[in-house]
Amino acid sequence: MQALLVTGGSRGIGAAVAALGAARGYAVALGYREARGAAEDVVATIRAAGGRAVALALDVADEASVASFFEAAADAFGPPAALVNNAGITGPMTRLADLAAVDLHRVLAVNVAGAVLCAREAVRRMSLSGGGRGGAIVNVSSRAAQLGGAGEWIHYALSKGALDTLTIGLARETASDGIRVNAVAPGLIETGLHAAAGDPGRLARLAPAIPQQRAGLPDEVARAVLWLLSAEAAYVNGAILPVSGGR
Repeated sequence: MQALLVTGGSRGIGAAVAALGAARGYAVALGYREARGAAEDVVATIRAAGGRAVALALDVADEASVASFFEAAADAFGPPAALVNNAGITGPMTRLADLAAVDLHRVLAVNVAGAVLCAREAVRRMSLSGGGRGGAIVNVSSRAAQLGGAGEWIHYALSKGALDTLTIGLARETASDGIRVNAVAPGLIETGLHAAAGDPGRLARLAPAIPQQRAGLPDEVARAVLWLLSAEAAYVNGAILPVSGGR
């Protein structure tokens, strides 16, 4: 049984990826920063369905925490075959002129540095040249990287643009070492992100602007992620796949 590591796996897209990954035969190590109870609920659901999973504390912005997460996951399930870089934050909804430096730094620390640190640890363990067996990485980006986040989340959008650059660069860097790197770019998805950012009505307000006239579901993003991890996508590398209903 191969090991799948999911950062930010306690809720939303991360929880959906963890559940579907387990259903597809992975042993899942899901990382959480604060929501221990929610993470353990995801694990309990997976185990009740006959899967294998463990919840592990993880602050992706902290290098030591990232190293400990990967070590604990390896102790539980062996070396990683797949990593889903899902952990991320939006920061406050604000125009750039009103953005506080502390909020900018935190968004970049989690969404950019955190993804880089996790990808680095995965590459070290997956690389054929380092004794690994290869693997696949999927970064959870956002359509905001192309749309820009004007008036709400420019800081978040630019962090996801950096994640797209990481995807393309790392895919080219590690392809000959047995590692594929791709990304999904979700659009408006029904998660708690919008309410947590202070705008619980955002999905309903923006849904009419989506060509499919509705927000997406976490499971719909998870299916795209699992496809990119699978052998069916063996020749897909460096791709950024929109999962956005056409938006």
